[in-house]
Amino acid sequence: MEAVAEFQLANWTPVDYASIDIPGGACGLQAYDYDVQLQHHLAEYYSAASQHNSNIVAKAAKISSNDDSDDASTSRSEVRKVIDRFKADMEMMKEKMHRYPACLGAVDKSYTVPRIVAIGPYHCGMEHLKKAEEVKQVAAWQCTGTGKLLKEMYEELIPVADAAYDLYDKDAIQGVAEDDFRHMMFFDACFLVQFMLSRAGSSKIDKSLQVYLRHNRYDIFHDIMLLENQLPWMVVETVMRFMPQRPSIPKSFVHRMRRCMMPYDHREPPEPKPFIWYEDYNPPHLLGLLRYYIVGRRCECDIDDDDEEEKPGPKNMSFSASAMDLAEIGITLKANKTMQLIDMHLNRPKAGAVFTELCLAPLSLDRDRASYLVNMAALELCAVESFGGAKEEDSAVCSYVLLLANLVYREEEVQELRERGIIQRGGGLTNEEALCFFTNFQNLRMGPRYYRIMQDIAIYRENSLIKTKIHGFLHNHKKAIAAVVTGIGAVGGIIGTLLSIKKSI
Repeated sequence: MEAVAEFQLANWTPVDYASIDIPGGACGLQAYDYDVQLQHHLAEYYSAASQHNSNIVAKAAKISSNDDSDDASTSRSEVRKVIDRFKADMEMMKEKMHRYPACLGAVDKSYTVPRIVAIGPYHCGMEHLKKAEEVKQVAAWQCTGTGKLLKEMYEELIPVADAAYDLYDKDAIQGVAEDDFRHMMFFDACFLVQFMLSRAGSSKIDKSLQVYLRHNRYDIFHDIMLLENQLPWMVVETVMRFMPQRPSIPKSFVHRMRRCMMPYDHREPPEPKPFIWYEDYNPPHLLGLLRYYIVGRRCECDIDDDDEEEKPGPKNMSFSASAMDLAEIGITLKANKTMQLIDMHLNRPKAGAVFTELCLAPLSLDRDRASYLVNMAALELCAVESFGGAKEEDSAVCSYVLLLANLVYREEEVQELRERGIIQRGGGLTNEEALCFFTNFQNLRMGPRYYRIMQDIAIYRENSLIKTKIHGFLHNHKKAIAAVVTGIGAVGGIIGTLLSIKKSI
């Protein structure tokens, strides 16, 4: 590509890079009026799109006939290309940079729109994100420190960026020039690498860049957890190959940020699982990488249970159960110690135990973490063809969100989750706001982990009929029972007082 020769990166110096005159909103190295060009491309695109339906009908008519003319042959060839592209898209489902799935309906814009930085083409050019484009230039220099190496890095990234083009939604990037797309991939990858270094505690970052990244860390992290704000991981890896800390960058970042569902001042659990880095896992992007470790892996005891001979299922099974419903049959809620989302299960009651426990990961529910949940669930819905045919971990976020959504139908049940430590105190959403949030996801696609829990609850109910009836009676009449016990205690106190008086006489 000849444009590389025009960069003159070798003439850059550490003094120059901070004052590079970059037009706000530019996604490339060269001066580029993105808004004007984008409007021009959009005008052309929608002009062509207005004729789209009529063209399809015309082509279909030609194909359906037995016409062997050149026009019919061309139409068949074009349709074949469309079919081939569609098949290729389906085969790349796990690697694609997905758009937000329509099946989740209309959700708050804070769950879909970046606050401070655009990563990739879907949000590039938005007015409130333009300032971060200048920061990306600084991040690119910091990844190498020399103009010569920066140019070398860019040249190596070109074929990777070209391959990444096919991973984005074609309609969304219609009209984005090849060079501008390559520049976008390059700068965005450098920004992500520098942010990962910053959050991992690296001291090898320019002081001014560190101040910016640290000051805006919560908003940046919110943005890189958005489904429509992702960069193919192979692009990020290309940049990391030029850095001496390459092996430790993602590992250190994930080790620190995998607890992002808990309060920022939260410490490791008393008995934490050792952090295991899975070298063989190849994520599609940064959101996919973080989701993988936030979900966690199933423990060996769970896998052993799956290998056992299949037990007979329940005769009657409900696919939802509120916190009040569970309390009536003697099932209490408990926060797990691992804090992994996949770790949700019904504890087998020990001998003599009064209550059975439904364990699941604790959550500090504010708007940021609500956004993380929504986007991780959206990724699962887009990337997993069949929940039933995949591993439980592949749909664990959907199972977790659906379980929480069906536990709460009233504000009192949200409060019950708080008192049990499932929803951590101090979270940003009130009981009313939390209920409203979960209500939106009560019809989420059911994952195998969720199904398994509902099955275990039904089996427990059928195998403990007498026990569950006793629990139900006690739960439904607990106020009356408490009043009777209090009354008996009061009467006992009066009798004791009278007896003591009698003895003194």
